Amino acid sequence: MWWTRLKALIVKELLAVLRDPKGRTILIGPPIIQLLVFSYAATLEVTDVDIMVLNRDNGQWSQELIQLVGGSPTFRSIELASSPAEVRLAIDTQRVIAAVEIGPTFSRDIEAGRPAEVQLILDGRRSNGSQIVSGYLGRIVSTLAAETPAGKRAPSETVQVVARNWFNPNLTYQWFMVPNLVASIALLIGLIVTALSVARERELGTFDQLIVSPLRTHEILLGKLIPPMMIGLFHITIYILAAVFVFGVPLRGSLFLLYGSAVFYLAAVVGLGLFISALSKTQQQAILGAFLFMVPAMLLSGFATPIENMPSWLQPVTLINPLRYFLVIVKGVFLKDIPLYEVVHQTLPLCLIAIVTLSSAAWLFRKRLE
Repeated sequence: MWWTRLKALIVKELLAVLRDPKGRTILIGPPIIQLLVFSYAATLEVTDVDIMVLNRDNGQWSQELIQLVGGSPTFRSIELASSPAEVRLAIDTQRVIAAVEIGPTFSRDIEAGRPAEVQLILDGRRSNGSQIVSGYLGRIVSTLAAETPAGKRAPSETVQVVARNWFNPNLTYQWFMVPNLVASIALLIGLIVTALSVARERELGTFDQLIVSPLRTHEILLGKLIPPMMIGLFHITIYILAAVFVFGVPLRGSLFLLYGSAVFYLAAVVGLGLFISALSKTQQQAILGAFLFMVPAMLLSGFATPIENMPSWLQPVTLINPLRYFLVIVKGVFLKDIPLYEVVHQTLPLCLIAIVTLSSAAWLFRKRLE
């Protein structure tokens, strides 16, 4: 019976991965460590930064500004400079990320009701962090401006902006990062395990035995497909439990929708892994091929930068990236109770990718059989 043959192949694949104690440790330990470490380390927040202040004004308002900057929890330390050369050296050596230069007439201009200027000098090598620090310092200067005589004389009927952060009211960064890591690490594990599958068979000399066995091409493909998907679903379960009980990420959506889409996501990932594995002759080539796909997939998924901000000629390339679609589903299920129609909308491309990659892998297997 075909089911008996398929079951035997699935058991063989699982034993090949799990029978080695070191293999089990590598398969389970590092992903958990990656989830814990990356959830805290992989952050775009800018905190505990060092800045420098060059104060050429000895008036009251310059001291007020320095105290406001020093009282911000964002800045770890404020270093006072005595000359522009000292500021240049501090930024050049990356001792500070930004410097505030207060002109000699700063306090007099404020008292006279004239515009008073503050120069911010930023380290452009750290562009993202510099822009965030610039925003922090801009808000502090705006706070000081409201306390000046001219600011107090301003009309009381002003427009006020009240911000509300939907789905993440406190802007907790782990709420953004952990769901992203659930999808990203599942991609890494599924791709590596699958890519090594056929390559390992070739190195051990068992691939020829597999070819001459009673198994048909589609049975070999299913036997190589199901075990990595089972391992991937196990990892996703561990990550969901860690997200909810360790990091406190709310799970507002349906687990049924999450696992249902995860099956298609893992099928697409495993299809890519089987395609890489069928092309590779050694496990080293398989690992290199997996990482060759993994790095662009991470960069083009919308994980760190929005896809809308990418060049128009590059955005169509992201359409073949399964991580792009599953990130939307995972974050939606965790944070906003994503509706069924949106899950289906994101799952259909995953299904198409799985069909194309698995068909390509099956074609390569048939070429090997000829």
